[in-house]
Amino acid sequence: MLNWDEARHGLGVPQMDATHQEFLALVAEVARADPEDFPQMFEALADHTRDHFANEKELMLACGFAAIAEHEGEHRRVIREMERFLDGIFEGRASLARTYVRRGLSEWFANHLATMDAALAACLKRAPARGPAPCRHCA
Repeated sequence: MLNWDEARHGLGVPQMDATHQEFLALVAEVARADPEDFPQMFEALADHTRDHFANEKELMLACGFAAIAEHEGEHRRVIREMERFLDGIFEGRASLARTYVRRGLSEWFANHLATMDAALAACLKRAPARGPAPCRHCA
C-alpha cells in the first residue's frame, strides 16, 4: 500500500498532485473498509478514478500531449478492471477486489505515476500558459 510521499510522488503540477493524494488516501480507506462498507467504498473509488482520469484528459488536451492515446488507453483499461471487480463485489465476491485494492492499484499507480503521469507533468510545465499548442518536449 502506498502512502503519499511528496518527494517520491509529487510531480510539481498542483492539480495532478492534489488528485493523486486524494486517490492514494481513498485507496487506503477502501483497503481498510469493513466488509459491509467495502462495496460502496469501492464504488466511490471507481467514481473518483473516473473523475481523476477525465481531469487528466483535460490536462493532456491543454498541453497537446503527444502520447494522449496511450495514456487514455491505460486509463480505460483500469476503469474496465474496476468495473469488473465492482460487478463481482455486488455478486458477493469481494476478496479479489480487496486484493486488487491492496496490491494491484498501488503497483499500477506507482508505475503509471513514474511514466505516463511524469511525462504529462513535463508537458504541462513546458506548455504555453494559454492554448493547446503542443510543447516541444511532447511533440
